[in-house]
Amino acid sequence: MKSFRRKRRKSRFFALVSCAFLLLPLSIIPVRLAIASYQAPHPQAILTLGGGGDREPFTALFAKNYPSLEIWVSSGQSPEEARAIFQVFGIPDAKVHLDRRAVDTVTNFTSLVADFKHQGIQHLFLITSDFHMPRAKAIATIVLGSQGIAFTPVSIPTRQPVETHLHVLRDVVRAFLWLVTGHTGASLRTNNYQAFLKMNIGEHRS
Repeated sequence: MKSFRRKRRKSRFFALVSCAFLLLPLSIIPVRLAIASYQAPHPQAILTLGGGGDREPFTALFAKNYPSLEIWVSSGQSPEEARAIFQVFGIPDAKVHLDRRAVDTVTNFTSLVADFKHQGIQHLFLITSDFHMPRAKAIATIVLGSQGIAFTPVSIPTRQPVETHLHVLRDVVRAFLWLVTGHTGASLRTNNYQAFLKMNIGEHRS
């Protein structure tokens, strides 16, 4: 009986230690976001998440108000189409960085966060469609926030319904997986999984 109780205590202890280990990275995020916002109260660059044909034109028009800021577009339209759009709005090519590494919303952030850190960027404008913004903000809080990068969301108005909580939760789990292990779980996006999402969540951009 005593041996059983000791085993139970050990199991509880290890469970508590494991939970603390997993939650520690998340507990630091609010502190890092507060420090970043204090040190860089105004955005220092623009990050646009690709996936909608209206995002590059909106970004180009928005950037006219902030001519000193450089622009990053993560996996949006083809480089030729994107550069043509920015040129129409008078945005120099040197100000525009077109990154094609991302395959979904989580990797929109994880593929670029090291570049932002390397350049000393602590605050970004985050541009995406309004229906996509709740998921983008949740992921950005974990990925950008854990690296001490604050963000100011800028939503593009649409008539599409906001993504479901399940859609958001899935990518929050993946962002946390990246934070703990360095892996995003993008390889889990199999054809069957995508079919499941289309049936249950709709066809919003993943």
